[in-house]
Amino acid sequence: MGIYLSSPKTEKFSEDGENGRLRYGLSSMQGWRATMEDAHAAITDLDATTSFFGVYDGHGGEVVAKFCAKYLHQQVRKNEAYAAGDIETSVQKAFFRMDEMMRGQRGWRELAALGNKITKFIGMIEGLTWSPRGGDCHEQPDDWAFEEGPHSHFSGPTSSGSTACVAIIRNNHLIVANAGDSRCVISTKGQAYDLSIDHKPDLEAEEERILEADGFIHGGRVNGILNLSRAIGDVEFKQNKFLPVEKQIVTADPDINTLELCDDDDFLVLACDGIWDCMSSQELVDFIHEQLHSENKLSAVCERVLDRCLAPSKAGGEGCDNMTMIVVQFKKPIGSPASADEQSSQSEPADAESKPEES
Repeated sequence: MGIYLSSPKTEKFSEDGENGRLRYGLSSMQGWRATMEDAHAAITDLDATTSFFGVYDGHGGEVVAKFCAKYLHQQVRKNEAYAAGDIETSVQKAFFRMDEMMRGQRGWRELAALGNKITKFIGMIEGLTWSPRGGDCHEQPDDWAFEEGPHSHFSGPTSSGSTACVAIIRNNHLIVANAGDSRCVISTKGQAYDLSIDHKPDLEAEEERILEADGFIHGGRVNGILNLSRAIGDVEFKQNKFLPVEKQIVTADPDINTLELCDDDDFLVLACDGIWDCMSSQELVDFIHEQLHSENKLSAVCERVLDRCLAPSKAGGEGCDNMTMIVVQFKKPIGSPASADEQSSQSEPADAESKPEES
């Protein structure tokens, strides 16, 4: 549902970047919603051979999405499985690690700081999605030590959470991990292929887990509240002490899809459900291909998608959500090593507090 504005906020946060292997563009817009709860991360060089892209669609507030945008990719890289080349294990553990890190005094303090950033600058940056600053993108030395304090027993955000849909590209391998109803799609010779599943309560496997964990589904919502069945955060749905984390009513356990890229692959799209509510996967791929005939800047293509999806009024529901999307285009031949002089200075994400572009 959500609260809507009397007129939409159409200012956009847009960004482009590239390295020797790929280039990307992204854009996000608050739209008709009263607040902006999306966040993202776009890191061309997580290491010398690896890129990371993620979209995070928050609910019940923006802080969990912003927490994921700041820390999830760091935890992927920090996990020992990553160094051993097992990205699938490292990304799964990173999803679960988000819930662990948001607990206790340290978790409470981090969430409060992220929330206060929007509050402090509300007049200046309202309507922007949040992405990590350049200095936040790479691993920071931090063992997330236990802190004593009045919130030492904080169990994590109870009534707020976030989807997480991430794509990790290492050489010619693509790993997609998803929890929630954001989506990743690849275009191969113009054909759209979904690389993630929208986790909704009415899916058979999701319904089975929910019911076995003593939850219920009412009106298409988990316990009559949440309209998606996997998420980071939402601790109120993860309270069964007799079940592992992947068996809770709502779980952060991501579906993981791995494939080998080839020169037939055109581009990758990650987007929150504000886009997918308005366009099918194939419709979006067709639209992007059409726009690329006249526009080379990928963020501008994303902006056109957002404008196309924005509803003319708040009456219909569709086209009234926050919108965020990333397009990643592969340089051919796929998997060729990037030379040092091809590394772009744009590889670091721009400061999210920079001036938005007008639609």
